[in-house]
Amino acid sequence: MEASKRCVKDVTCLRKFIDIANACIELGHWPLHFKVSMSIIIPKPNKESYDSLKDFRPIILLNTISKLIEKVIGERLQFQSISNKFIYQCQLEDLKQQSTTDAGVMLTHFIYTGWVKNLSTSTLAFDIAQFFPSLNHQLLSLILFKASFDPKILLFFKDYLVGRKTRYFWNNFSSPSFNVDVRVGQGSALSTILSILYLSPLLYIFEKQLKNLKIPVSILSFINDRLFIA
Repeated sequence: MEASKRCVKDVTCLRKFIDIANACIELGHWPLHFKVSMSIIIPKPNKESYDSLKDFRPIILLNTISKLIEKVIGERLQFQSISNKFIYQCQLEDLKQQSTTDAGVMLTHFIYTGWVKNLSTSTLAFDIAQFFPSLNHQLLSLILFKASFDPKILLFFKDYLVGRKTRYFWNNFSSPSFNVDVRVGQGSALSTILSILYLSPLLYIFEKQLKNLKIPVSILSFINDRLFIA
């Protein structure tokens, strides 16, 4: 990790990463060795017992070089999708000039606005369980098309999302390799922007339906957490 940080600060080395990112998009190809990961199973803290799978979580270890290249590609996706206003305006997760502080400020604004009108504010917070492993690849491809990305981007993700493998490690146990083509990899530098794009159409449709029904509910979104405000 320290070596990669030094490499990023070197202009010549950084240009090589950009060249690789450009080549991946031009060729519509993601190298096989970037698709291999390790999943380290660790116990969640402060559990009364550890007799259920929900008491553990996997930590995904990815190729460091691949994460840097994904970061370059993710920055481009974010720039274009924000420029064409495809991303829902109240999605605040891991976007430029957006943060948890902005989410807090927006919630405070809604509360104070209600007070001015002598109204109370109610909120409903919920989490989408197993969100990243549940993203449908065909739907994601359609959403990328609707977002007006270059056809080369669509071809790249058709290759990027498939052929992935991981091994599971738990204490002294290590498993053989398993195919993991049914998800967007959590821990990947591209997983957040892809999840944002994936949810944006749904949030726009939901907002439109609320307006049609004249229901005064606002939505805040942060990764796989949602907040309805009324």
